[in-house]
Amino acid sequence: MKKVKFLMMAVCAIVLASCGGKKQQADDEQELKSFEQEQIEESIKVQLDSIASVLGGLKALPILQQTKNGELQLTDEEKKVKPDYLLSPEIAKEAITLSEKYRVLVALSIDQTIAELYDMDTKAYNEATAQLLSDVNDPGFRIFAENGDVVVESHEIYEAEVQSGRINYFWQAVAASLVEQMYILCQNQEKFLPVFDDDAVANLTLRIALLQDAINRLVEYDPELVEVSEAIKPLENLNATTVDELKSELGELTNDITAARNQLIP
Repeated sequence: MKKVKFLMMAVCAIVLASCGGKKQQADDEQELKSFEQEQIEESIKVQLDSIASVLGGLKALPILQQTKNGELQLTDEEKKVKPDYLLSPEIAKEAITLSEKYRVLVALSIDQTIAELYDMDTKAYNEATAQLLSDVNDPGFRIFAENGDVVVESHEIYEAEVQSGRINYFWQAVAASLVEQMYILCQNQEKFLPVFDDDAVANLTLRIALLQDAINRLVEYDPELVEVSEAIKPLENLNATTVDELKSELGELTNDITAARNQLIP
């Protein structure tokens, strides 16, 4: 029944559409190629709004959600083995383009949450994310800064990005959030996989489908999204709707998820 429900949601949320229009290029204050949101055909805008609405109705992935609300905890012995797979806050200095800054901002915020779980010093994370928030200068991401997960309250963030003409960066941030959490899951399945139930797994698979649909619709309007589209394409092979299926598929996709993370985060 859950699988049928999931498939019905996916069919309703992901519809076929053709994209059109011409690309325009402009330089922003940082001499970066900007995104002309006005180019997007009205039909594509409606479809993106629909996808964002479905995404906004999904629960946050349990890795962050349960860490933040205290449901996921570590023993003193577990905390002694610090994770070696988290990004260094220093990577923020390597983010040059606006796209890179958004993606690194999201990834570092997620890693900070995991670092806090292990009682690690997060001062450097705070400083790095604060600098990136200043660099992107995006009022819509004030909501993100309060909770650390772009998918939480994503509808509000999406609407803010629509108003500021930055929906392309919204989807880049969603991509970085999803890939980083999946990467963390792959690195420590023993601890993080048990926080998933079948509904959370179906949620994850649907989220991947929604993200890919949105990115593919926007690629024609923003060439920078080609890299994101290519990075997340292997994730379409994840079709799990149960925890057992997810465990099996992660074993086959770990290398692809790692490659996606390396491609999205400079």
